[in-house]
Amino acid sequence: MLYVLYTFIAAFSIQLIYYLLIFSRVYFIKPAEVTLNSFPTSVLLCARNESENLDRILPLLLAQNYPDFELVLINDGSFDDTLEKFKAFKLKNNTTHNIKIVDVIENENFWGNKKYALSLGIKAASFEQLLFIDADCIPLSEKWIAEIVQNFKDDIEIVLGYGAHDKVKHSLFNKLLRFETLYTAIQYFSYAKIGIPYMGVGRNLAYKKSLFFKSNGFAKHMHIKSGDDDLFINQNATRKNIALAISHESFTSSLPKKDLIKWISQKRRHISTADQYKFIHKFLLGLSYISQLFFWIFASVLLILNYNFILITTIIVVRIFIQYLIIGFSANKLKEKDLIFWIPFFEIFLICVQLYIFIQNKISKPTHW
Repeated sequence: MLYVLYTFIAAFSIQLIYYLLIFSRVYFIKPAEVTLNSFPTSVLLCARNESENLDRILPLLLAQNYPDFELVLINDGSFDDTLEKFKAFKLKNNTTHNIKIVDVIENENFWGNKKYALSLGIKAASFEQLLFIDADCIPLSEKWIAEIVQNFKDDIEIVLGYGAHDKVKHSLFNKLLRFETLYTAIQYFSYAKIGIPYMGVGRNLAYKKSLFFKSNGFAKHMHIKSGDDDLFINQNATRKNIALAISHESFTSSLPKKDLIKWISQKRRHISTADQYKFIHKFLLGLSYISQLFFWIFASVLLILNYNFILITTIIVVRIFIQYLIIGFSANKLKEKDLIFWIPFFEIFLICVQLYIFIQNKISKPTHW
């Protein structure tokens, strides 16, 4: 039983290190100072059968309060009327705004590969600063472009933003989905802050066009259908060339999944790219997850056996308190404070979901859009 206790304490100690030395960094991230810089920017929107969502996002992109930007609308082989809506939107607004349409025809070598479509869109973009958003998202303010782009400097080539999900009242599943998004953001912001950036999210991400071509774009992982965002960042981000956009005006919000099965299927696709991460990232992310898993497994075993009850419950309470403190500060900073109460419950559920996804991905490959 001593081995179980020692393993439990070791897992607790590792978790303390992660929370106090890494995850706490999000609280200390400051929004970029407002500058008068106005970099010409290409905003890229890649859509595949997203006709229903275009009426929501396109007017908000057009309404951005930014002096010099173009819209690059990429139709990724849609078979609904996405292309027709793009054309009608351009016809209506092209006299006042620079709008480009890139129509990607299905290619048997790159069928359904978003990276291929994005590559064509990036080639068509006029400007050095590239800002990406998904078709099921919206920017949360008219200053979205300005808040992201002002982070660029001569040495800054990548800007990571926060991509939230719309809130749904009285939906516990919506809170779970948003907590997973929040926790992921805490991780990638924190790792970037300590100089080990490993991912970003394509629904709110910016980088320089010259970086894309200097690194041969998605060539190293074009065969993997997912990962146009996290694998590109994993390949190209360094401690010196990355900035973080943390102001509320820089956030985007996307339509949330409403079905647990579809959400898990989406997470299977996302997690499948992690095998391509650099070793240091896989090690740190893996150690964090394993220490979480072991903490709760061995805590349960020790409590069931009533072994040193006071010590075990004290350690659990201390960890939960620190977790509430660190994640709570970050949740408040990222405007997700309604999730704070649910932190330990959602953590345990997500540990189980991640274990299920890991096993399923070993058994079969996830499906892609």
